[in-house]
Parts: sequence; structure tokens; C-alpha cells
Amino acid sequence: MTHITSDARLTQLRSWLENVAGRYRLNVASLAPASTDASFRRYFRLECDSEFGQTLIAVDAPPPEKCREFMQVAGLLEAAAVHVPKILETDFDEGFMLVTDLGTTTYISVLDEKNARPLMRAAIDTLIRFQQTSSEGVLPPFDEAFLRREMELMPEWFIGRHLGREVSADERKTLDGTFTLLVQSALAQPQTFMLRDFMPRNLMVCEPNPGVLDFQDAVYGPITYDMASLMRDAFISWDEEFQLDCFAYYWERARKAGLPVDADFGEFYRQLEWMGLQRHIKVLGLFARIHYRDGKPRYLGDLPRFIGYARKVAERYAPLWPFARLLDSLEGRAIEVGYTF
Repeated sequence: MTHITSDARLTQLRSWLENVAGRYRLNVASLAPASTDASFRRYFRLECDSEFGQTLIAVDAPPPEKCREFMQVAGLLEAAAVHVPKILETDFDEGFMLVTDLGTTTYISVLDEKNARPLMRAAIDTLIRFQQTSSEGVLPPFDEAFLRREMELMPEWFIGRHLGREVSADERKTLDGTFTLLVQSALAQPQTFMLRDFMPRNLMVCEPNPGVLDFQDAVYGPITYDMASLMRDAFISWDEEFQLDCFAYYWERARKAGLPVDADFGEFYRQLEWMGLQRHIKVLGLFARIHYRDGKPRYLGDLPRFIGYARKVAERYAPLWPFARLLDSLEGRAIEVGYTF
């Protein structure tokens, strides 16, 4: 994938902002990095004097990054009374957007034992509102091919590239069997709108709370996915008691809202755990790819958290025990060759 150099993109972005500056009294000279993420998207904050506040966010999303999808999903979220950035200007062909600023206070930066319950419950209530508006055929389906494509990142990038070894025939058999179980479980669940990256790093403390970011990859998929994403995240770990409290809160509120969660909490919890395992398998490969292909090494430090998540689930359910043994083998190999998890 070829991209214009960062300096050229930044010059192009400044020029585009100059063309719309008068509408918002933008101070283009104040443009400064706001954040980056695991993709090629970049975000910049700049000063303004407009009805939308004293700062706005300029988005640099080189095609084929998803500006059109961002706008579509923003509309769906707004219709569900979810607080998202308002899109003020777009250039879809070049990959530029100007959006309102939800501030600088992410959930991940402030979460602690005192505020975790109210903040996470606000997030869960927001998720339920979005799921209530679900309709098939609006967003891309999170189908079998999609699920398998994600999980195949693990043997390719984590085992093959990061650990530097070939997958044996027995290991391939274990992977195939595990992937099939997880796909079957995911597709058997009720399907709803699904944000995919609904996690504390993408939630903002603001009014109304929370603000939601990074939703352009939304799909139509398993109802438990976003709760697994929220509570078993790359950047923060919760004890199981708090996780169960949040899962029970979601399950009870979702049922009252008329969402088709399983009537048996135990089965709902199994579905959620297996859905989370699919995501963790994907992330093991994805974070390795981000390092080796995209030159962003900081994500490797989160691999131990995901190995831990995956092992706990695989050890808890007999059909997944072969995968737990595979993880043990991979961890031994990682120690042997000096890699850290």
C-alpha cells in the first residue's frame, strides 16, 4: 500500500483547511497533533472561533481509510442519541475531514476504582441504545469469511513472523478446529450493529457522556462482541468480579430494552467469552503486523495481556483445551527464542 509522505500530506491538509478557514475562523497555524491510532489515520487539533467551540479536529485519513464510512456510522449513532463528533467539512477523495472536538479526556486516562462503575455503565447504556436501532443490510456483515480472515492473522503474523516458525500440521489442525468452533458460536448469536473498537481508549469523558470515537469500521455482527471489546481491552485489565458486574448489568439492561440476548446468563457469558477469544486471536496477529509491516512497535507490549485473556477462556471450556495447549507451546517457544509476550 503506497501513501504520500507525512510532510506532503500535512502540507495538503493545511492547504485544504485554508480553503474552509473563513467559515469557522480557523487558526491553521495552530495545527498540532491530537492523536494517532493503529491505522494510517492521524488527528490534529486547531484553534477556531466558531459556534462549535474554540478548537476543532482535522482528520487526515489517506484513502482507502474510511471517511465515507465514518460519516455514515456517525449518522447512525446520532440517530441513536449517541454523542459523536459532528462532521463539518469533508473531502472524501483526498481523505480529509473537519469535525467537532470532544475534548482531551479519554476514559483510559481517568478510569480508577472510584469512577469505573458509573463510567462503564454510561458506556454500556450507550451501546444498548445503538444496538436497539440495528437493522440488517445497513452495515457490512461480520460473516464467516470476515471472522476467519481476522483469525488467520495469528498464524501468519504472530506465529510465522513474530515467533519465526512454521505452523505444523498438528497445530494447523488445532487452529482450524478452534476457528470453526468460534465462527459457529459467533454466527449463532443474534446479530446487531457492532462498533468493533468500543473500548475505553475510544470513549471520551464529556457531556453528554460518553463521547464515542473511531467507529468507521462498524459492521453488523454478534451481539456480544462490543461488550467483550469494552471489558477485555488491549490497554486496561479488570478483575473478574468487576467484569461480571458489568456483563450482568449489560445483560439485564439489554433484556429490558428488548434486545435478543440469550435468556440464560450462563449461555450469554459463554457466547461472550468465545466471541472475545475470536477477537484476541485476531489481535495477536494484528499487533504483530502493525509492528513488522507498519513500523509501530508499541503494540507488541500488549501481547501478554491478550495471551492471558485467551488462555483463561481456552482453559475454561473443554472444546477449547487443544488451543490452550497450543498457547502453552507458543509461549515456551517465545521464551526460548527471547521474545516477550
